Amino acid sequence: MTATDYEALTHDLIRRTEEAVESIAHLAVDTGVTFQIDDVVQKVEDGLPHDYPRPTSGDMSRRDVIAGMARDIFTGEMYED
Repeated sequence: MTATDYEALTHDLIRRTEEAVESIAHLAVDTGVTFQIDDVVQKVEDGLPHDYPRPTSGDMSRRDVIAGMARDIFTGEMYED
């Protein structure tokens, strides 16, 4: 896989995570039910195709990567320069 492919996968996973955060946050506001980062991770994982790539290096799982993205989205760190 080329660097461009990894960049595209990263952007795709960020988009999917943003959509999951928005969906779950709306649900939490509408119902008053609290949620955890793991709920976002599960929603993203549930929406991925069965052949979606997993990390190929390092000791972080895809769930760890998604959880980090979700935390960065909630805190706003994802959007800081």
